[in-house]
Amino acid sequence: MKIIYEDNEIIICHKMPGVPVQTARTGQQDMVSMLRNYFADKGESTEIFLIRRLDQPVEGIMVFARSSKAAAILSRQVQEKSVEKQYLALAEGQFKEKTGELEDYLLKDGKNNTSQVVPKGTKGAKPARLFYEVKKVFSKSEQSAGILAAACQSETVSLVKIRLDTGRHHQIRVQMAHAGHPLVGDKKYNINCPSGYLPVGLCSVQTSFCHPRTGERMEFTVEPMGRLFTELL
Repeated sequence: MKIIYEDNEIIICHKMPGVPVQTARTGQQDMVSMLRNYFADKGESTEIFLIRRLDQPVEGIMVFARSSKAAAILSRQVQEKSVEKQYLALAEGQFKEKTGELEDYLLKDGKNNTSQVVPKGTKGAKPARLFYEVKKVFSKSEQSAGILAAACQSETVSLVKIRLDTGRHHQIRVQMAHAGHPLVGDKKYNINCPSGYLPVGLCSVQTSFCHPRTGERMEFTVEPMGRLFTELL
């Protein structure tokens, strides 16, 4: 965990891949417990409120509030779509169009912790939309000795910048897989993903929102630190 910014209302962190946000497992570190320990080591007592989750195998920016009032204000911004989030993804294959959008209906299966694309009108389904821009295309043959070669079955991998319009469960991972471009390392939605642990090729790289106390628009950006990205970028 890396602290990017903190004040009396919020704390912004860079979560590493593989670290859960919250867990009930004894002895396993998660983001919430690490933040509590961080403040305890400084002699500070504070509440920690999660604003938006990030999947365990995914890395990137996370926003936490330090009071119920700040959490309510930030959560309202999420509902009103005034919180912007952008991601970098490593998707298998080469896209036909450099830019585009994906619009689907997703149905969450809470029992199995998965989501799937379903027809419009399916009971319980929610609309999901994202916008993408292909930044670069890599050839697998150029990465013959790296982790990408071991993690990917496709001959090409696209580095894609993604902006979410909605924030559904596993949205990017599900929509990309449904479009024929599953994410590298995604065992849940990429049927060609090899066995063994791999981080998912997805990083939350940018977020912007209004500060819950001052109203000032704030923007935070990080560079991916996971091996899948650092070997390529």
